[in-house]
Amino acid sequence: MDQMVARIDDFGRPAWIALMVLGFIVFWPIGLSVLAYMLWSGRMGCGRHGGLTRWQARMADKWERRGGSASRGWGGPQRSWSSGNRAFDEYREATLNRLEDESREFRDFLERLRMAKDRSEFDQFMSDRRKGDNGTVPDTGAPQPT
Repeated sequence: MDQMVARIDDFGRPAWIALMVLGFIVFWPIGLSVLAYMLWSGRMGCGRHGGLTRWQARMADKWERRGGSASRGWGGPQRSWSSGNRAFDEYREATLNRLEDESREFRDFLERLRMAKDRSEFDQFMSDRRKGDNGTVPDTGAPQPT
């Protein structure tokens, strides 16, 4: 199973989408299960997870090993490409490094912000729950036994 998933991952997201569409054509529960797996594993790149999923990080590492720059996406100019002007190349490299650092810091900031929001929601839940534990039965909407 893992070998099949790795083989599909080699082709990227379009292969997963094609597999999902074929699954819907053949038998709709197959397509639905492929869609659920894509969402659960992070292969769709959506959801409330702010950072890269394991799959996205693995694909970015693979892209970098092939000579691309994962932070700049597919088809961008390669870092090893030289303009012929060393001063400009150094400036470009420094600027790209600074932008990557700022991007990483911003993602870290967003992650801390999400964590703080989750913490406050959890604290509010626990506070509300404790209020229900003061001797009264919390109203769950279910009829109470008499």
